[in-house]
Amino acid sequence: MAAKTKTLHDAFYETLKDVYYAEKQSVRALKKSAKAAEHPQLRSAFETHAEESAEQVERLQQVFEIIGKPARAKTCEAMQGITSEMEEDLEDFADSPAADAVLAACAQAVEHYEIARYGTLKTWARQLGYADAAKLLEQTLEEEKKTDALLSEIAEQINTEGSEGVEAEDEPEDKPRAKAKSKG
Repeated sequence: MAAKTKTLHDAFYETLKDVYYAEKQSVRALKKSAKAAEHPQLRSAFETHAEESAEQVERLQQVFEIIGKPARAKTCEAMQGITSEMEEDLEDFADSPAADAVLAACAQAVEHYEIARYGTLKTWARQLGYADAAKLLEQTLEEEKKTDALLSEIAEQINTEGSEGVEAEDEPEDKPRAKAKSKG
């Protein structure tokens, strides 16, 4: 008996299940990151996006309804890898001046994954004639892009603050050293 040929509908549904799982994991990771963050803007960004992500989960449930399929999560190996890496980094960099910078970087890895997935899903929804689903996915995509941009802004501040007081021997060989100010 020949296997059923997979269609774009199948790919859309499978990817939707994957993102549903990923988004639920993202809510948990954001809450944990908010507790670990020292920088007030970073903590606030995590808290705000955790709430936004919970709404995104609800939006995904609406997309499932639109396509007439049950809202089911499928284990997302990519998100598991990203969150596992975040756990390791939290442990390795806890209480260091780089901890918040590492948290922001991990959060951006999540955002970049989600941006890629939501962009694909939005395109496929349009191609499959799910205009209402495409609008919901576009809304989420724009929120993810906005969060990524905010994290970039915050990361620039954190990285600048975290690099102050770096000992000369810790600087990379190829980095030009600042000239000493004369007291003249």
